[in-house]
Amino acid sequence: MIAIIDYGMGNLRSVQKGFEKIGSDAVITSDPKVVLQAERVVLPGVGAFRDCMHNLEQGGFVEPILKIIAEGRPFLGICVGMQMLFSDSVEFGLYKGLNVIPGHVLRFPDQMVVAGEKLKVPQMGWNQLIFNCRPPVFDGITDGSNVYFVHSYYVKPDKSCVIATTTDYGFEFCSSIWQDNVVATQFHPEKSQEIGLRILKNFSKLKG
Repeated sequence: MIAIIDYGMGNLRSVQKGFEKIGSDAVITSDPKVVLQAERVVLPGVGAFRDCMHNLEQGGFVEPILKIIAEGRPFLGICVGMQMLFSDSVEFGLYKGLNVIPGHVLRFPDQMVVAGEKLKVPQMGWNQLIFNCRPPVFDGITDGSNVYFVHSYYVKPDKSCVIATTTDYGFEFCSSIWQDNVVATQFHPEKSQEIGLRILKNFSKLKG
């Protein structure tokens, strides 16, 4: 069973529908006990980092998440669900994250210009993946594949070895990470059509 953590922030139904399309059983749950029983866990996230962390803490999910990761069960973070795995974020101040991946969440600069054109913040739309390493969750995904982004903030890991893919938006930023049983994406697999569904299918097959 795949547990999708419901802490009041995120495209939960969209993620669940993505798993349904590939024939995987995924349950949306706001019960930490159900999460602890899951074989695989997904942490989505949409909204401000501080609000997501607050809800995660108030919902009693921090300890279960850390336990699941420590036990080696497959764990997938999506968008802000990826950002919360890091040490801290500068969104609306300085707020602590789960510190699973040492590093920081930073904002795209407001003045980014490429070929004379000012880039909009947030980045909204399709962009390409450039592989740094290839975790099993990306099996069958080729360099240059397009996935869907909606974000104003990006992660900067302390160690480059955890960077699975980068993406160019004014500069090259980390668009997904891989550390042991933890995979996380800044982009939205559930909105990335066939490429995203393949990622979800690969995740559903991972062994803990």
